[in-house]
Amino acid sequence: MNKFLSRHIFAITSISLVIAACTDSVDVVSPLDSLGVEVTSAENREYSFTDKKSGYWYGTTHQDSVFFWSGWNISKKRIFSDYQLSVDGKSLNRKQASCTVYPNKVVRGWELAKETFFLVDNYPVLYINLDEVKGDSIGISLNQDLLSDGVNSENGLFYTPKENVNSRILVSPAVDCGFAFIGNGIKAPTSSEGFIIAYGTEDECETLLKKFRSEGKVWLKERTARMNSLITECNPIASNLKELDKAINWLTLTTDELVTEQQGMGIYAGLPWFNEYWGRDMFISMPGTCLVSGQFDIAKQILLDFAKFQDKNPESPTYGRIPNRANPDGILYNTTDGTPRFVIQAFELLEYSGDTAFASEIYPAVKMSIDASCQNFTDDKGYLTHADADTWMDVKRDGIPGSPRGNRANDIQSLWYGQLKAGSKLAELAGDKESADRWLRLADKIRSNFEHDYCCKEDNMVYDHLNSDGTPDKQFRPNQLYCFEMIGDEEFKKKVTRRCWEELTYPWGVASLAQWDKQFHPQHENWHYYHKDDAYHNGTVWLWNNGIAMQRMIEYGQVEAAWQLFQNMNHQALVEGAVGSLSENADAHPREGKSWVNRSGTFLQAWSNAEHLRVWYQYFLGIRPDMMNRVIAVEPRLPKEITSLETSVKIGKGTLSYKYRDGKFDLRFDGDDAEIRFVEPKEVVEPIFDGVKFCSPSPLPHYPCFDVYHDPALTY
Repeated sequence: MNKFLSRHIFAITSISLVIAACTDSVDVVSPLDSLGVEVTSAENREYSFTDKKSGYWYGTTHQDSVFFWSGWNISKKRIFSDYQLSVDGKSLNRKQASCTVYPNKVVRGWELAKETFFLVDNYPVLYINLDEVKGDSIGISLNQDLLSDGVNSENGLFYTPKENVNSRILVSPAVDCGFAFIGNGIKAPTSSEGFIIAYGTEDECETLLKKFRSEGKVWLKERTARMNSLITECNPIASNLKELDKAINWLTLTTDELVTEQQGMGIYAGLPWFNEYWGRDMFISMPGTCLVSGQFDIAKQILLDFAKFQDKNPESPTYGRIPNRANPDGILYNTTDGTPRFVIQAFELLEYSGDTAFASEIYPAVKMSIDASCQNFTDDKGYLTHADADTWMDVKRDGIPGSPRGNRANDIQSLWYGQLKAGSKLAELAGDKESADRWLRLADKIRSNFEHDYCCKEDNMVYDHLNSDGTPDKQFRPNQLYCFEMIGDEEFKKKVTRRCWEELTYPWGVASLAQWDKQFHPQHENWHYYHKDDAYHNGTVWLWNNGIAMQRMIEYGQVEAAWQLFQNMNHQALVEGAVGSLSENADAHPREGKSWVNRSGTFLQAWSNAEHLRVWYQYFLGIRPDMMNRVIAVEPRLPKEITSLETSVKIGKGTLSYKYRDGKFDLRFDGDDAEIRFVEPKEVVEPIFDGVKFCSPSPLPHYPCFDVYHDPALTY
């Protein structure tokens, strides 16, 4: 077998739909068809698909011209930016098309033809189907900005991508019925049914062309069946709110789109430019991506594959760390938080799966990570020390951190505490009682110091970090919401939660800095005044922090307030920006004359999607498994707007069936021997939250970021 193709063979497992033999039709009866989102030319929304290996396509529904990062990207190399179609030589203008985006395809319609655009799983192939054609011939031309000159061949037109000169693109008719060359493209009879674009060496492209012509329609059905299984077997949802159901299904599928096999198994941080593995992002995203969806084998493989990248050199300054970033060009260890999250997720996987044997597999990496930190990165109080930009607020420009948080950030201490607690439990399972006890003592030491050192009871805040001289930093940031497990004062935590909601949480998301701070930047991108990186963690909204903000509000009975933010995010997925996706960022304050903010950053960000899904399953539905102790806790906190709901969640080797109607719950677990511990929802009265409301834009009269006007505007 061709070695390239052998690397891309994919075994379809656990698919409930019967995949028929290849027929003349690409379509199968599919729940995905009910998720179509119609987009107008005026909206011109973004969309993306991945091949679950190392390739993705990024486009807009109605744009013909090239735009930044558009097109086909494989292993962080841009292949080509776009294509144009024609019938009998007449161009099909996308601005004039009707368009519907589905999770597995894009369908555009004109008077002369209908286009359906597909990727397939695990092969670098694009399929552009054309039917309902009113003409004798169809044509395709590729944009030339990323391509070297085309070369004619008997199978089609070869191009060389400028960013990967050792590979080729082959453009060919989908059905072998003849073709002719036209400029930078080809034309073929209507009976050719469209075009195939393959990537690889010339031999690999020709082999892929042959295989797609014989097997492609089966590949497409397999891909559809895999996606359907995620929303019909793993996480089906049917409620009285159809838009809720649609948003959850879309977000489930676009999140899973980011689970790939580019360097072993992993989760892309975001598209278009973070098509690589970031340890921090990946393990923040794992619960909402893999655990709540029951994809435990995938989570296990991600952990094992990423453990291979651990810095195992005792002489290295980052010894024991899991990478911050891994991509085909190299590995970087410049973060403190990725490693604790790796250990925490290893144990959380066990809580969902009950797979105790995994503890021994992952334990060597866990032990190295903790012992190295104890040796090299802890102070006399047990706190984990780090550099200014070694937290998730990591931006640097010209070598200068944009939001320095050294050397003991509050969220890093919470993660370190969680790493020690999870590591201790994994050590016990692996039979290392000495390490388990030692790490647990250190965790207790950190917890006993934290409330005194970090909690400002007078101002109802948790200091963002301790400086290297021990003085506290009083900038008001959302990181404090991650520290509650180390604080015993419940009234204080409620007050902190309310203050974070009213001073950081806008209806469009959680800001990275309070607007009363002079370092605040109201918009993420305002190039006439400042570089976008200066605003990145100094006011810009980060949607992933919505998760912890909603969680804390739900924990203190503020379900309806959290639900408003949750629904606003569902609205974004269905109506704004990239179809079915949540963005990385948003402005904190709307632009002049606007009532809502602009999105920014990546159009599809793993942790934004995943934290949204995590909070839905773990806190609105209230499902939190502990299969190590054979217990499934269910503590629902549904908003009043939901009057009926049916769903199910994979836990251990079984399935929790979850039904709600007319205020009554019906919960059943089919699988391992486990006890369901149900906590009946009840009205919670918390006077501390009386009259709580979202943060509202209320800018200071002047911010220093507006002191200098740049003309021309700044650039990257």
